[in-house]
Amino acid sequence: MTKPTDTSAAVPCHPPMLLCIIIAFLFIVCGATGADAAPQASIAIHGTAKYAAGFDAFPYVDPNAPKGGRVNVGVVGTYNSLNPLIYKGEPASGVREYVYESLMVRSSDEPFSLYGLIAESIDVPDDRASVTFQIRREARFSDGTPVTADDVVFSQAVLREHGWDFMRRSYARVRSAVKVGERGVRFEFDQVGDRELPMIMALMPILPRHRIDAETFEQTTLSPPLGSGPYTISALEPGRYIVYSRNPDWWAKDLPVMRGRFNFGEIHVEYFRAHASLFEAFKAGAVDVITEDDSARWARGYDFPAIADGRVVKQEYGSQLPAGMNALVFNTRRPIFRDQRVRRALLLAFDAEWINAGLYGKQFQRTQSFFARSALSSAGIAEDAEERRLLAPFPDAVSPAIADGTYTLPTSPGTGNNRSNQSEALRVLREAGYELHGSRLIEAKTGTPVTFEVLINSQRQARLLLAYSRSLDLIGIKMAIREVDDAQYESRLKTNDFDMVQVFWSASLSPGNEQWNRWGSASADATGARNYAGVKNPAVDAMISAMLAAEDAERFRSAVRAFDRVLRSGDYVIPLFFSPKVWVAYWTHLKSPGAGTNSGFDLDTWWSATDVPREKTP
Repeated sequence: MTKPTDTSAAVPCHPPMLLCIIIAFLFIVCGATGADAAPQASIAIHGTAKYAAGFDAFPYVDPNAPKGGRVNVGVVGTYNSLNPLIYKGEPASGVREYVYESLMVRSSDEPFSLYGLIAESIDVPDDRASVTFQIRREARFSDGTPVTADDVVFSQAVLREHGWDFMRRSYARVRSAVKVGERGVRFEFDQVGDRELPMIMALMPILPRHRIDAETFEQTTLSPPLGSGPYTISALEPGRYIVYSRNPDWWAKDLPVMRGRFNFGEIHVEYFRAHASLFEAFKAGAVDVITEDDSARWARGYDFPAIADGRVVKQEYGSQLPAGMNALVFNTRRPIFRDQRVRRALLLAFDAEWINAGLYGKQFQRTQSFFARSALSSAGIAEDAEERRLLAPFPDAVSPAIADGTYTLPTSPGTGNNRSNQSEALRVLREAGYELHGSRLIEAKTGTPVTFEVLINSQRQARLLLAYSRSLDLIGIKMAIREVDDAQYESRLKTNDFDMVQVFWSASLSPGNEQWNRWGSASADATGARNYAGVKNPAVDAMISAMLAAEDAERFRSAVRAFDRVLRSGDYVIPLFFSPKVWVAYWTHLKSPGAGTNSGFDLDTWWSATDVPREKTP
């Protein structure tokens, strides 16, 4: 972005002196926060956005897709709240996506670019120390009330005080939020250099000031919320189902960023207690589409009549996104896991090849990086000069093998005989002060047997952990598996009340401020944060800051790789597996535009080829 020419030095300061004073005052007021470029309809984290102003529709949608019909989707779990913006309660699936809108919206075929939705333009200075939005005159909540600049200021204030931990952290960095003119909103930040922060504000959900009491916002509720999005909630039964109906008067339906999206007239979300029940409902036609993550079922379970006669289709989609990290997480707040040597020994004892063969038919790949399947991964790649510069203040933060790209996770023959790694695990444990007494591992100083508990909420997790417990038994460690209901499981995660838990952290091509919530020192003791491992590592904090300050794609990639190396070197998790493809099965009345996105599959661009009403869940 080009700064405007500074012409203040060319103003002659001679009588009338009042004119000089006025000009100087205007320069101070208008230029104090940095030079602004012209307002734009889009913004990219690095460089410029892909699509110029005035584009007709994104290329991965069908702008002429028919509207109407119904799609039935399934979710495993339950819900007891319709407020997805607070940490209390279990929110219903879809409320944030279908009811609320943001100032801008992401495209699905770029790393991180935003285009105007409620906001028709965005204006940022070169240092990104502030951001100014202009609100569209036509923007409306579903009750017909205009979306105003006052609603935007109100939303930031409410979510800063009462929203999720990551919202409180990000929105608290706003030094001032003011209305500018009739439809403008300007946010000024408490620091410069965070290139993502203006974009975080652009993605803030906008709340209706006339319908929300800030004092009670943190209370769970089953009253349908009011938003400006494409759907309203038309029916629900807590924990069983929720129905979203498309708003025929949705104000944004003809905007280029929304053409071809949100085509279903009705979205019926049904809840199931287990994946097996969800799959049976799909086979019976009660659920229209399923994203499969069970490799054995994908390989052998899809042999029912609707597959044979073509009414159901299996499809594999490629994904351009990082695979994310699916892992068993050590809670380092627990005394047993504070010693990295113990964590390293338990990682050595995990027989990944045997588990992948026995449980998953070798269809998964081992996750070697927090950004596997992408150019952001540091696995198999030596540090570059920029990484070495960033990591120089932290000489012990990255192990030599991870620094030079030669490290891989421990492997075994896959036969169930993991003797070499078990021997190494016992050597590391002896070094940490543990020893075998008969068949039990004990702490040498106290004689206390080594045991810990894994918290789960499904039998699918139990299969994996029972296989792992067999390996731990062979080195004298007792691992208990405790299954609890969904509500208790989520409550204990939010309060970090567990020894070990299985977690999946999704990943994007533009990791940023969300990493503070997952790995930053300040989030380690916060309620509701996703720093399940309890990481307090100054090198991690520094690499997150470097990611946010990177001014071009090359420096950004180096910062992310350095961050990845620090996390991998800390042995905070036991990485599990990822699927090389996205597995989707669907009934053929559903149609898609055919064009791919970064995620490979986006149901919100699909539509139904039939508008025949089907019986609703009573």
